[in-house]
Amino acid sequence: MIPTPIALAFVAFLGTTLGSFLNVCIYRLPLGRSIVWPGSGCPACARSLAWYQNIPVLSWIALRGKCRTCRAPISVRYPLVECLTGAMFVAAFWYYGPTLLFVSRVLFGCALIALFAIDLEHHLLPNVITLPGIAVGFLFSFVSGPGWLSSLIGILVGGGTLFAVAEAYYRIRHEEGLGMGDVKMLAMVGAFLGWPATLMTLMMGSIAGSVVGMLLIASRRGDMKYALPFGTFLAMGAALSATVGPSLLTWYINQW
Repeated sequence: MIPTPIALAFVAFLGTTLGSFLNVCIYRLPLGRSIVWPGSGCPACARSLAWYQNIPVLSWIALRGKCRTCRAPISVRYPLVECLTGAMFVAAFWYYGPTLLFVSRVLFGCALIALFAIDLEHHLLPNVITLPGIAVGFLFSFVSGPGWLSSLIGILVGGGTLFAVAEAYYRIRHEEGLGMGDVKMLAMVGAFLGWPATLMTLMMGSIAGSVVGMLLIASRRGDMKYALPFGTFLAMGAALSATVGPSLLTWYINQW
């Protein structure tokens, strides 16, 4: 059944609204601030925003990307996150319809968007996202896939694999190569997607990180010890695994 335009418009509005909340999380969680109080305000002058200045995407366009009071620039990240979240909601609703799997996928997608942005800027993967994400993903596995057993194995494989890599690197090099945030994040991926997609996520994230790392070294913007935000690459890999991953896995198996 093809969703009606009204249903898609409502889902898009819901997605962009949640995208606005994600922006609050992305800005405040690394600072250790509450995501509930106070209300939204300008990061530069702290002036509270009126409701009509807090409409997703449209307010940023109307204000021309600047605070109405102090004229400080407002990052383009805000409308980008809102648009991306809205597009994700529409795509998931179109594909899954009004199902529990739709709810599971958009919650997972929201967590990935927040983790992607926070790790990219702060090299941080907050426990307040990853740990509840593991529990929520596992609970959804009972009613919307991938099944509790695959989810449980995904948690163990995802977290266990990166933990083993991090421990081995520390014992060999006597310095941290991966943070525990990456371990918990991949365990969360396993909870939502199951173990096959978790391995695919790790593979794609590692390839993306290696390519970017080599480009940074080639351009002399970094060296072998340059700290890359691996959680950002895991988020990209997880997004691909959750969408085109099954088709890629089927294609790969058929080659053999």
